[in-house]
Amino acid sequence: MLFHSPVLASLVSLCTDRIVWYVAPRLCGITFTRSVSSSGENYKNGKRLQAGLGSAKRNVVYSVVGAKLTKVLVVDDHDLVRMGISRMLADVDGIEVIGEASSGEEALDFCRQTEVDVILMDVKMPGMGGLEATRKLLHRWPQMKVIAVSALDDDLFPGRMLKAGAWGYLTKGTQLKEMIVAIRTVVAGKMHITRDVAVKLAVRNMGGKLANASPFDKLSERELQAAVMIVNGMKVAEIANTMSVSSKTVNSYRYRIFAKLDIQSDVELALLAVKHQLLDPEAAL
Repeated sequence: MLFHSPVLASLVSLCTDRIVWYVAPRLCGITFTRSVSSSGENYKNGKRLQAGLGSAKRNVVYSVVGAKLTKVLVVDDHDLVRMGISRMLADVDGIEVIGEASSGEEALDFCRQTEVDVILMDVKMPGMGGLEATRKLLHRWPQMKVIAVSALDDDLFPGRMLKAGAWGYLTKGTQLKEMIVAIRTVVAGKMHITRDVAVKLAVRNMGGKLANASPFDKLSERELQAAVMIVNGMKVAEIANTMSVSSKTVNSYRYRIFAKLDIQSDVELALLAVKHQLLDPEAAL
């Protein structure tokens, strides 16, 4: 914490261009309680698990009596990234990581069983991916807040994720303090977009052109979702089930994708996806 005394406690939100103070003086009648939490605990699929990192480090934290914890689900197909984010947020006052998921499908299953306030959603994952998962989650639970997390600040996904209903967009190079600000900002009903992504979105919205524009920009939202699933090796029937459409519709998407990208096969699609960072090179092998 920034302040060690509960009497002097003020909750500070550090923004990139300003400091916003949330002052909680004793005159308001707000009381504080001393509680002890263990950072040696981890959650997965709704179950509390031992992190296996040796003896649990116990930390003293102060929280407002009756304050509601923000329940966070971390979704990423890379174990180290997912576990790293969970561990970093484990000791943040007012935030509780209640689960982890390695795919959009797992995220949907988790949310059917457990109430979630905020989801940190990886954009590029095998299966339905972050875009389709966000669309499905917010269709079912519109009160939920999704913050997209991407390894890149490219201009292909941010606008589409926001259109799908995401409340925020961060890159994986984001500092912990900005991630905390983003979580608290979206819970308060405001959007948070990391600066580099915000600049690119502004340029695009003003009609400007960005260097190295992706040919995948030519695709519609549904065509892009289908393309991501195709290059991740999903069969037509699996794609149809995931997107809640018929196999015939999936084939129509596929033909339109080929026409717009001027390609003739799934192999060419995969190579183009690798070139424009829509697919990890290892996944294409």
